[in-house]
Amino acid sequence: MRDRVEGGDWTFVAPQPVWAGSARLSLRARPDMDSAQVTEALPGEALERLWTGTGVGGQDWVRVRTRRDGYLGWVPEGTLLDRAPQGEALEVTALRAHAFAGPKVSRPVVGELCLGARVWRAAGEVVTEEHRRWVPVRLAGGEAAWVQEVAFAPLAVTDPADFALWLLETPYVWGGRSAWGLDCSGLSGLAYAACGRDLPRDADQQQAALAAVEAPERGDLVFFPGHVGIMLDGRRLVHANATHMRVTVETLGEGGYGERLRASCAGFGRWTA
Repeated sequence: MRDRVEGGDWTFVAPQPVWAGSARLSLRARPDMDSAQVTEALPGEALERLWTGTGVGGQDWVRVRTRRDGYLGWVPEGTLLDRAPQGEALEVTALRAHAFAGPKVSRPVVGELCLGARVWRAAGEVVTEEHRRWVPVRLAGGEAAWVQEVAFAPLAVTDPADFALWLLETPYVWGGRSAWGLDCSGLSGLAYAACGRDLPRDADQQQAALAAVEAPERGDLVFFPGHVGIMLDGRRLVHANATHMRVTVETLGEGGYGERLRASCAGFGRWTA
């Protein structure tokens, strides 16, 4: 089946499972490297391949959908994996972590990992080095690497607000959804997911998914036009914002920015599932 999509001639394929490679993968709004990143796939994340064709400048592109939340975006052809490594998949629970060329912190870094990224257990024993336990793994692209076992420790958090505060000062990145850089709904989605609560990707979708409340409590989301934050109490919120270009805490009605936030507040939402 062929169709005209995003100004090009594209071939629709039955959804095919694919995976992001060993690094974070930008999903773009259009088949054009100059278009905005709308979200990102984490290392080893599962996606679906939907459309193929040629985009701006004659480059081949693929329309993909994330398996986690059904989000759509464009990636260049050649950036996806048709299969994941064999073996047990290990999900990273550290906010940020590195994969190393060998079981020692002085060895070269061969990959950046983050909460939600996946690697695969490789053959071989765990190596103990100065009380550190190193796990042999394969990155999504098949590269051999070593990751400290602590990066896979169970994540003990039940309060999205607590989790969001761990990410204070994380850089703001449009479309980002990792501790290396994230946007407003990337922060709220990450914080809720850490507590076992799956939210849609965008702020307006998150607002529609939650029950509206008048008086906010800790952990509720607060919404603005195109923006979302997580309430710490009845007035304070933590959010990833382009005003400070990082994750910060603000108080509704306090200071110039807090006044603007209060004036544009579009409501509060609470998880009730």
